[in-house]
Amino acid sequence: MLTVVAALIEHQGKVLACQRKRGQRFELMWEFPGGKVESGETQEQALIRELREELGVTAKIGREVFRTKYSYAEMREPINLIFLSAAVRPSEVRNLEFEQIAWRTPDSLPELNFLAADRELIEKLASGEIPIKAAWKRQLLRGKDLAE
Repeated sequence: MLTVVAALIEHQGKVLACQRKRGQRFELMWEFPGGKVESGETQEQALIRELREELGVTAKIGREVFRTKYSYAEMREPINLIFLSAAVRPSEVRNLEFEQIAWRTPDSLPELNFLAADRELIEKLASGEIPIKAAWKRQLLRGKDLAE
């Protein structure tokens, strides 16, 4: 099973969503930033690396928010998808890998065409069952100078 980590980055009550580039597998579908955990990496190390590569930011990684397993017909093995809270300096977020990125309110997330593996979480965020919390960022940033 392939382990994939994704970041839930909150800023002013919105969460960062990213649209995959045209020409990539699952083109133009929306997701949260992140990627595969490589051999020898922890989940936190993988997400820090992915956020640096995709958004050009240094991130502080927090707690697990949601986890799911999913099998795509287009992939050889199922994925274990783990969503973690993350804090970054919003003003430093740059789109280095995506067609577009957007800060979205939780209730507007279902308007986007998210990857199938993300949809259960999208429903829980949109309904408020899993709230987007500014407290995630405050906990992560205690003693750190990332907040704006």
